[in-house]
Amino acid sequence: MRMRTVEISVGAFIVAGMLALVMVALRVSGLSISAADNDYRLVGYFSNVGGLSLRAKVSMSGVAIGRVVGIEFDRDSYEAKVTIAINGTYDNIPLDSTASILTSGLLGEQYVGISVGGDMEYLVDGDQFEDTQSALVLEELIGKFLLNTVEKN
Repeated sequence: MRMRTVEISVGAFIVAGMLALVMVALRVSGLSISAADNDYRLVGYFSNVGGLSLRAKVSMSGVAIGRVVGIEFDRDSYEAKVTIAINGTYDNIPLDSTASILTSGLLGEQYVGISVGGDMEYLVDGDQFEDTQSALVLEELIGKFLLNTVEKN
């Protein structure tokens, strides 16, 4: 009987450890088990998204307020259409706000940063950012710098 109690205790400990690992993995990856029902989606068109990827963070004033949920090429405008999901608690983003693709650090991951506008009306589900700023691609900047120095000689 005592051996069975030890086996059950060890089994429960292993199951608890596995659940803890799953929770840590979900937390680190940014995924969640629950569906975000109160999120709303906004769209921005960018001429270059650089290395922006799905599930990249969306931040405002340095605080993560959402995630990138879609990146696709728009055949009509010849631009990248980026769809972001904003947490419903942040439902007061002014209509004239700017969406920019930024890089954390020198060579870090890219994310969407929202600069707050001053309009009294707010963006709602399905709205589009009127003002966007595309990603700065490091290779393009280096190329432009090198071409400028070559042309001067």
